[in-house]
Amino acid sequence: MKFSKAPFKHLCAYIVTTLALIVSAMPAHADFTCDIDFAYGIAVNNSQVRVMEKTRTVIQINEQHQLFIGGTLQTLSEDEQRLLKEYSRGLHYVVPKMIVLATEGVDLAVDTIERVYLGLVGRDHESFERLNSAMKRVRWKVKDKFRHASNHYYIGPGTLESVDEFVDTEIEAQLEEAISTSIGGILSAIGGINTEEGEVSEARVEEIARQLEMMGEQLELEVGPKADTLRNKAQWFCNKLKRLDRIEEKLRASVTALQPYDIITSQPQHNTQSGD
Repeated sequence: MKFSKAPFKHLCAYIVTTLALIVSAMPAHADFTCDIDFAYGIAVNNSQVRVMEKTRTVIQINEQHQLFIGGTLQTLSEDEQRLLKEYSRGLHYVVPKMIVLATEGVDLAVDTIERVYLGLVGRDHESFERLNSAMKRVRWKVKDKFRHASNHYYIGPGTLESVDEFVDTEIEAQLEEAISTSIGGILSAIGGINTEEGEVSEARVEEIARQLEMMGEQLELEVGPKADTLRNKAQWFCNKLKRLDRIEEKLRASVTALQPYDIITSQPQHNTQSGD
């Protein structure tokens, strides 16, 4: 069976999708669900927690005991101060570590993609530099959502689970951009395919597919334990945020000015895991 030039694009799309699936199928992605959302951006430093609506601070906690809502200092009871301290302390602990977790996650995914690609075409192939630049853009986009400068940390609105979805989408888009501009050269480097002839045998396509599958199996053995560790950390942080959400709900029920601000939100799911 012979393929015309048009299916080169289909084969390239297959390669792009397979590379992305090798990462998305790793244990870090499997079985992990988190129903926690941040409805606002959260910024923390050594002495403050700020709840951000775009660039505006709507809530600020100073030194774990002063609560400002809309710029107004709230008078709190002893019980409310205790809850505020526990809530603030929890965010101070979780937010920086979640940023480290997100960075480790994207680094593992990108490093895995680059390793697979190197195994297919080699470092000297012209498209590798293009892929390398594309993966740098993925890292920067993740770092824009999960920011860290000195002792200042910021997480943008969104779900903990959506980090995986965000990374996967960005990786696939950047892979498509990096690879699609040099389809012929890549196919030639991978399988000795002469794109000038405009045809590829079915046997050659199957050979490429087997090569990718073998790489995926090897990476699962080598990268799988790291991915499992990241998944377990992510689940722990998810459960911690659920506990903080319950504290927040107690504060909202008690402090009238806080009631409009549902900062940590939880959507009920079936078969959720309990970590309390």
